[in-house]
Amino acid sequence: MNTKVDLNIEEETVKTLEWLGQFGRDSEGGISRLLYTQEWIDAQRSLAKLFEDEGLTVHQDEVGNLFGRLEGSVYKDETILTGSHVDTVKNGGLYDGQYGIVAGFIAIKYLKRKYGQPLRNIEVVSMAEEEGSRFPYTFWGSNNIVGKARKEDVKELKDFDGISFEEAMHKAGCDYKKNPEKIRDDLKAYIELHVEQGNVLETEGFPIGIVEHIVGQRRFTIEVTGQANHAGTTPMKYRKDAMNAASRMVCEINELALSYGDPLVATVGKIMLEPNIVNVVPGKAVFTLDIRHTSKALLEAFADKVTAKMRKIADKLGVEINIDMWMDADPVPMDQRIVKIIQNQCDENKLNYRLMHSGAGHDAQNFAEVVPAAMIFVPSRKGISHNPAEFTEPCDLAEGVKALIGALYKLGYQEEGV
Repeated sequence: MNTKVDLNIEEETVKTLEWLGQFGRDSEGGISRLLYTQEWIDAQRSLAKLFEDEGLTVHQDEVGNLFGRLEGSVYKDETILTGSHVDTVKNGGLYDGQYGIVAGFIAIKYLKRKYGQPLRNIEVVSMAEEEGSRFPYTFWGSNNIVGKARKEDVKELKDFDGISFEEAMHKAGCDYKKNPEKIRDDLKAYIELHVEQGNVLETEGFPIGIVEHIVGQRRFTIEVTGQANHAGTTPMKYRKDAMNAASRMVCEINELALSYGDPLVATVGKIMLEPNIVNVVPGKAVFTLDIRHTSKALLEAFADKVTAKMRKIADKLGVEINIDMWMDADPVPMDQRIVKIIQNQCDENKLNYRLMHSGAGHDAQNFAEVVPAAMIFVPSRKGISHNPAEFTEPCDLAEGVKALIGALYKLGYQEEGV
């Protein structure tokens, strides 16, 4: 197919992103559009009108996921879904989440104007939530679509202002799904277009990344307990210094991660000391550990090895250690047939790409459990995301939309479909 069209994809993408970005624009120059806030409500209502004005069939489910459908002519019980999440982190950027929604809408708009009605439904979704920025729960939007959301997981949650999840949800005109485990049987594929949130594409000079895997993650909280004591009167050889032990563990984590090489990453992102006073030997150190890899076996092997090393250090230095693994998410492969379709469409349209993995979690990993799913990335300048400085060149935004157009055309307008 030819993606040179009357519709200026680059201009349309930038203009629509800026328009959607006004909902939740904060005083610090970023976007704060948290689940079920007024800013969130305004964004979803405005998107609904945008979809309606383009002639799409609009529907919002009970929890607030918004859908705009270009109806199919033949296979009316088959739907190709694209989109992303409408919520942001606090003081976030212009692209994370909403680019996938805007791109999906523009792709459908393009296809409708150039090719008319597809054989299958093509639908764009603006998902209610993914970030977990207001309440300590992530993927509320996609979890509800794929039948994984449970009332008991959110019923008692409150935000920083003490507002309960239920209160915020009901105030926004939303509610729990009547049939929470029900999965739409019309969904045949899901494609998510997203900014990379890393620097691989920019560094290597590719405008498009086609994701083959979303990494698995293990997260830990490690508590090291020694003995607080006087910094001046306690000789070095008699100390049970929790910070000394923790720092050795952190160094060991980094050395081991480097020995494993890409794509494994290990991050100690937070550390706290007690009593945290200049003239007291630390009695307790608590730190976090985030480990990610595309291979479940290697993820498990690294986690087992690093925990064994931390215990060995604790024994040697005479301190106690408690290791709490509170997140264990397996790697998720993308559907290889959809990946190949995207590759072929990029090749046909001379769009430059590389195959890669995603180091961050995305809604696509939830969809992949129930329907063929894939992701397309575009570069993030300096890898910056979750920040007002988040930026993607307009030409790269357009290339991503073109790649999405090609995939949706193949899936929605061709007889063989998925």
